[in-house]
Amino acid sequence: MQGKTILITGGAGFIGSHLADRLILQNNKVIVVDNLVTGSLDNLKALIKNPNFKFIHQNVSQYLNIEDDLDWVMHFASPASPIDFEKLAIPILKVGSLGTHNALGLALEKGAKFFLASTSEVYGDPDVHPQPETYNGNVNPIGPRGVYDESKRFAEAITMAYHRKHKIDTRIIRIFNTYGPRMRADDGRVVCNFLTQALNDQPLTIYGDGTQTRSFQFVDDLVEGINRLMGVEYNLPVNLGNPYEFTMQELAQKVINLTGSKSQIRYLPLPQDDPRRRRPDISRAKALLDWEPIINLDEGLKKSLDYFRGVLVR
Repeated sequence: MQGKTILITGGAGFIGSHLADRLILQNNKVIVVDNLVTGSLDNLKALIKNPNFKFIHQNVSQYLNIEDDLDWVMHFASPASPIDFEKLAIPILKVGSLGTHNALGLALEKGAKFFLASTSEVYGDPDVHPQPETYNGNVNPIGPRGVYDESKRFAEAITMAYHRKHKIDTRIIRIFNTYGPRMRADDGRVVCNFLTQALNDQPLTIYGDGTQTRSFQFVDDLVEGINRLMGVEYNLPVNLGNPYEFTMQELAQKVINLTGSKSQIRYLPLPQDDPRRRRPDISRAKALLDWEPIINLDEGLKKSLDYFRGVLVR
């Protein structure tokens, strides 16, 4: 992918900024639209003076007026952390509905391809394990996580509707737990929590008994998968995640060992609708993209630790 003009909503966020870096490196022009509610210009500091980069401070839930011709509209905007589900419930619902509608309308206006960043949260607390793209999920629409889960499910539905009705060339990825540099220290997701707590010698907080599992994908692997999907014609959802599964107890111990922390482990009640197990079936990504993650959890945690150390001493 090179020589294109690509707009990324939410491009000042954790994943969006890494994607912007990659696309600029490939000699594309990148336009980032972000209202900086959870994103940060610090994530884009390496790009700000690049002549192929432009930043627009705007909420994508409002009408987008872009003068540039566009080859791609990539919709990555949305708060995605559990701590945001209550604090930013309405903005999350808006960016998944109004924001996706606006981004699709822009792609239609410009004759551009459209790329939706969806999530493994569309599977809810799954009854099927691991989760293939054909599984329709087990989501509580009125629970505290429902604002995020349902906003993404709607975003997928309207994306496919625009593909069928208006013949927009669309892509959908379902992102499983991803971590790495540029995550907010107060993000609330487990890798951030454990690293910041360990570095401060605070108790590592495990919700539930620690036997619930997640799979952890380093952000560089995710960006590689995104880049490969942009290069093929495929409109149905594709899981992008790491199929290796760890309990929260195992992750906590890895972080304590890595940091040399004196932290103990504290157990708190499991939040409502928190998934018991989460692991992607990546058969589709392997066959379609010849892709699978190559950075294991130990290596990724080391890369992330360097970043978090720097953030916490500022």
